[in-house]
Amino acid sequence: MNFGHFTVDDGKALPLGAVMMETGVNFAVFSRHATAITLVLFETTERDSPCYEVRMDPKRNKTGDIWHCHIRNLRAGALYLYRADGPYMPERGERFNVHKTLLDPYAKALTNMEGWDLGVCLGYDPDDERADLSFSRIDDSCTQPRCIVVDDAFDWQGDTPLNYPLRFSVLYETHVRGLTRHPSSGVEHPGTYRGVIEKIPYFKDLGITSLEFLPIQEFDEHEIFAVNPRNGETLVNYWGYSTVAFFAPKASYAANREPGGQVREFKEMIRELHRAGIEVILDIVFNHTAEGNERGPTFSLRGLDNKIYYMLNENRRYYKNYSGCGNTLNCNHPVVRGFIMDCLRYWVTEMHVDGFRFDLGSILGRDQNGNLMENPPMLEWIAEDPILSSTKIISEAWDAGGAYQVGWFPGGRWAEWNDRFRDDMRRYWRGDPMTTRHVATRLSGSSDLYLRDGRKPFHSINFITSHDGFTLHDLVSYNGKHNEENGENNRDGNDNNNSANYGIEGPATNPVIMELRLRQMKNFIGSMMLSLGTPMLLGGDEIGRTQRGNNNAYCQDNDISWYDWSLRRKNASLYRFAKMIIAFRLRHPGFMRPEFYTGRDGNYNAIPDISWFDEFGETPNWETIGPCIAFRMDGSKAEVLADQDDNDFFTMFNSGEKDVTFSLAPPPEGKRWTRVVDTSLPSPLDILEPGSEEPLEHAKTYRVYNHSIVVLLSRDL
Repeated sequence: MNFGHFTVDDGKALPLGAVMMETGVNFAVFSRHATAITLVLFETTERDSPCYEVRMDPKRNKTGDIWHCHIRNLRAGALYLYRADGPYMPERGERFNVHKTLLDPYAKALTNMEGWDLGVCLGYDPDDERADLSFSRIDDSCTQPRCIVVDDAFDWQGDTPLNYPLRFSVLYETHVRGLTRHPSSGVEHPGTYRGVIEKIPYFKDLGITSLEFLPIQEFDEHEIFAVNPRNGETLVNYWGYSTVAFFAPKASYAANREPGGQVREFKEMIRELHRAGIEVILDIVFNHTAEGNERGPTFSLRGLDNKIYYMLNENRRYYKNYSGCGNTLNCNHPVVRGFIMDCLRYWVTEMHVDGFRFDLGSILGRDQNGNLMENPPMLEWIAEDPILSSTKIISEAWDAGGAYQVGWFPGGRWAEWNDRFRDDMRRYWRGDPMTTRHVATRLSGSSDLYLRDGRKPFHSINFITSHDGFTLHDLVSYNGKHNEENGENNRDGNDNNNSANYGIEGPATNPVIMELRLRQMKNFIGSMMLSLGTPMLLGGDEIGRTQRGNNNAYCQDNDISWYDWSLRRKNASLYRFAKMIIAFRLRHPGFMRPEFYTGRDGNYNAIPDISWFDEFGETPNWETIGPCIAFRMDGSKAEVLADQDDNDFFTMFNSGEKDVTFSLAPPPEGKRWTRVVDTSLPSPLDILEPGSEEPLEHAKTYRVYNHSIVVLLSRDL
């Protein structure tokens, strides 16, 4: 890069960010309260590389609150940062510091993340060193990650987002790095986007429709200053819920380490997943940033316009903290709303993703004072935006400030992580009393939560486990959490796990305990796939992945979190059951019906769309019912709202300690019941291949073993 060849022009205010043009690159950045903005260009990625500073003239290079300039002859791969000058008055919420270089909030890629020294980002407050560390006279331009000018051109080969309807989707939550980082993964590019591509045959075999990735927007893995007390290993930010750059895919997840290579490799991953018929949903964190509280580093939003981007306390030196992470984005300020929408649209239009899961989504519904709003403009905009109209939008409908909005998340078409499904299913299969009636509601799509505001069963994201908590294997292997290796004396993580170890804490060799644990894992997966709603499987649960009892492995970038693929052979019967019950669900529209059950006969065949029974074949007394429940589902196309008739089904659940003989409802006229699922039986009898279901000749009862599910479907005589 030869700085002498550059010509600086006025540029234009939109679009924001660094945008390639035929004549060079246009730079545009928002700051309402800065008195000056300087663009800093770097010759190379080396820390001590020469730089060239362009101080923007507020008369020529500013339109409204947007600072802009055009650099002729600059090309893709150029490196840049900003400086923002202005008042440093923390008590008024203003934290400008001309000595600090700042990341462009719209940067599409960053470099030098591995070598970032957060200690240099920190400094001192000349007024009150104990209060905050956002002011420093140290020039950090040599150590700060640098923004990369990215050329958006890419050969998509005709690809577009898949955008499957939610009701036809089976989600698989996973971590890009952890998926293939273990030596057993068998891929050439472990821990990368390319590694995900290499696992496509596995995803196809398993049968899931959609990958939901933990955060891939650029974050600092090394922001945690802690060690594992057992082995002295340095702990890291593994999950990534601490965003540094919202438009930039994480560089360390790319095998291609050229500047900007992470963008091309991410696009290649999306294109190949789509070619295989697999969607991509991104977990995105708009509730806070990695800049933390008043003692945190200043590297982007705080230095550009702190009191616009963040919610501040009455004493504006300090931050409102509804995220539990030090700060809260001011999501319903008009400028921040525009930033969020630009980001979402970018990931959909330029990166072709199919949806988003919004971490601590309730924060997006708080006003600038932190109050929950009845009709939050941010949430409504996301739901109604024409570009995002087919994009999945899924909320974690709570936050760390006490908001809990499961079942009444505002904004229209939002789906929600349904933690009520998780907790009710866990308690039921653990054998807790008086839980059966709640499980019936969850199996029916959680109408108690979603019917009242016009949403549908598929707006309930049904899950048993997620990244945050026990894996499925650990849910049936531990009574309590074991997070000692996180370095917090086992104080971190949730204590309310509704788990059970069935006789011994942790690994077991007793065949009785091992068989019961396997059966319970099948019951949990089966419960998700047999329920109305959209099922989400935690990656690795289908092969019995364990985190050794750690239910908060946010800092464990090691074999605690990585997928041990040798478990696929060891737990082959669990994997077979998982893939076959997924296929079973996707074959039968009755389990994906778009409307809630009514309990009435909708097609005049004298059979309601759903009928509930106790083990005696009677209508249940929901106030006194024990651990046994059964339901009959009418598969007529008029009932399931499909193009053709499905089978009828009779499904029985027994979470109790004793085997129970169930009375069967009569099959439809001219048909008989055939058994397809019995989780008490060994593989391959636990779930049978299509067409090989076991006929129950004239049977009026079926013995359901303890802790098991049985599914019967109707076949012609």
